[in-house]
Amino acid sequence: MPTSKGLGAAVRHAKEIGATAIQVFTSSPQQWRAKRITEEMIEDFLCAREETGIDWTISHDSYLINLAAPDEAMRKKSVEALIDEMQRCAQLRIPYAVSHMGSHKGEGEEEGLKRLAISAKEVLADAPPSVSLAMETTAGTGSSLGYRLEHLQEVIDRCKAPKRLVVCMDTCHVFSAGYDIRSEEGYERLIEEFDTRIGLDRLVCIHTNDSLKPFGERKDRHAHIGEGEIGAEAFERIVNDSRIAHAPLILETPNAEEMHAVNLERLRSMVKTGRSHGRKPPTRKRKR
Repeated sequence: MPTSKGLGAAVRHAKEIGATAIQVFTSSPQQWRAKRITEEMIEDFLCAREETGIDWTISHDSYLINLAAPDEAMRKKSVEALIDEMQRCAQLRIPYAVSHMGSHKGEGEEEGLKRLAISAKEVLADAPPSVSLAMETTAGTGSSLGYRLEHLQEVIDRCKAPKRLVVCMDTCHVFSAGYDIRSEEGYERLIEEFDTRIGLDRLVCIHTNDSLKPFGERKDRHAHIGEGEIGAEAFERIVNDSRIAHAPLILETPNAEEMHAVNLERLRSMVKTGRSHGRKPPTRKRKR
């Protein structure tokens, strides 16, 4: 939700359009310097959550952060910025901070993932223990990491699988990165691979966006639900899959003020009684 009128106002607006979970920016995603969280901001945000009953919240970090940066000064600056974000989350009682994690900037994925894991360990060591780091699946644009599930698996393993290192899946991103969720077979492959490599218990949030760009183009361009290249059928599977029902769906579709209510209603209209996919949850088989 847009936060230009304040964090509390964002929660109240979310309630007005029928939302039951919310993602916010605690500071500008385009700047390093973050606005200080005041006691008044905290009180208004917490009061809004109590008033509305919207208690499930998540934040998104700055787009400038690059935990895999080959330049050490930039890497350290990114680590400090993410720790600062998680400190703001703790003040606001937000349990998760989503991060795109990083880009290797031409030095190769292997080296980038090594640096990313080092940075993630540093962040988790110094950030408040009440806040978890949610690695977001990416579209793989440029030298971005995290567009393959094995990237996230490697970071989790290198960090010794801490409980506070979790995952946010983005439907537009996985589609653009080469996971074809348009068909039932493709969707099943994604869910089963996710459970095998990462574990569905680490999935804490799903960014639910259609894709403006065709399959596999590794471009991050969101579209309204059912109006993009993914199509409505895939989202009907998602909202009715009991295996991932624990993970709130967050809209990041364009034109938030006008279209979030529309996209939310589209998703809600797809929900069948019981929200069951008709398949048993897969046996936990995460590789170690």
